[in-house]
Amino acid sequence: MSTREGNLEAPTRHPLDWKNPDFYNEEKLNHELERVFDACHGCRRCVSLCTAFPTLFDLVDESSTMEVDGVAKADYMKVVDECYLCDLCYMTKCPYVPPHPWNIDFPHVMLRAKAVKFKKGGTSFRDKLLSSTDAMGKLASIPVVVQAVNASLKNKPIRKLVDSVLGIHPDRKLPEYDSAKFRSTAKPRGDFPVKAGGKTPGKVAIYATCYVNYNEPGIGHDLLKLLAHNEIPAVLVEKEACCGMPKLELGDLDAVEKLMEINIPHLAKLAREGYAILTAVPSCTLMYKQELPLMFPHDSDVQAVKEAMWDPFEYLMARNVDGLLKTDFNSPLGKVAYHVPCHQRVQNIGNKTRDALQLAGATVTMVERCSGHDGTWGVKREYFDKSMKIGKPVFRQMAEPQPDYVSSDCAIAARHILQGMGEAATAQKQHPITLLRIAYGLE
Repeated sequence: MSTREGNLEAPTRHPLDWKNPDFYNEEKLNHELERVFDACHGCRRCVSLCTAFPTLFDLVDESSTMEVDGVAKADYMKVVDECYLCDLCYMTKCPYVPPHPWNIDFPHVMLRAKAVKFKKGGTSFRDKLLSSTDAMGKLASIPVVVQAVNASLKNKPIRKLVDSVLGIHPDRKLPEYDSAKFRSTAKPRGDFPVKAGGKTPGKVAIYATCYVNYNEPGIGHDLLKLLAHNEIPAVLVEKEACCGMPKLELGDLDAVEKLMEINIPHLAKLAREGYAILTAVPSCTLMYKQELPLMFPHDSDVQAVKEAMWDPFEYLMARNVDGLLKTDFNSPLGKVAYHVPCHQRVQNIGNKTRDALQLAGATVTMVERCSGHDGTWGVKREYFDKSMKIGKPVFRQMAEPQPDYVSSDCAIAARHILQGMGEAATAQKQHPITLLRIAYGLE
């Protein structure tokens, strides 16, 4: 094994060899977990990122040898269950990621362990239910059902019952559902002439995402208003399903493949027609930019979608560089406490949302630290307290400037942060896309 300390080269990611039968071999998995855990134990730079690493280091320190070889293999899953695949350890901390010879990819070995657990039938009904965001959204947003669902989210006796049955913490503030789904109410304008720039395509396709479609359709409508104000023709993706990130985090890779087979043909067609494809949820963007390309490295359609996928603010700020973004902002935003989501940070696109908010005249306090929520991790009974503990530094930093707005590209992170700031918080929670719409003075 190489003794070279650290790595100054840009990190690379190897494809996920999930079709190989050895991927699900538990003995070989445990051997790889021990190798990776041993490297982490000798380094410990990631101890402050999440609860997975403190859990690992406590297991080591409390073992008979005080080394990884003293940790029972059965306890490895205690570490795996704490990992919510934010990817920050890989992208911001670990000095041993490839091309370093040690080839440490902590998130992907955690993903492999989750996949083995799923194959063995070790995944609970609750976790399968929470990861079925599209199915839950379709049911909960039915007009007759939605009022009852939303009322139950605020009813303490019902929430306690849900906790006892499903293990969803009764104190977690959950997003409501909207019967006026984005995809059925959106009116994208495609009548503008296409003006491509040096860095940007001149036309946009919107992939709505489960969250925007069922929970906060206003985010999608505001994105359409920004595009129309800047005279960028837009369309909706003809057909879409969940991006697959919740199933990926569960380790259900076969379900990820099925969702890919629904989405990619429609997205690839748009990519080859020259559209920039925008999603307003960073996890969905990351799924198409990174995870699916690593799962299907030889699929030309998947790779075409990867190249066409944009974060909305990555696209808008590139339009600004092209001289094609309007800057007629006429409504002051005041002070904005802005949180950068993990799944946006690891896209390596820079702080484009902050830049756009500052361009619009906002005074921005930016917080680059995990909020601790994750997609479903922070709603679970056993992880709620840990999610609030991880988020404490973020809650404090977001509250310090006494902002007018609390904002994050991840809408559930923003809700989590506002909950953590407590009842004394006076700031409004608004998505950055909505803030830009407000700054333009658009209704």
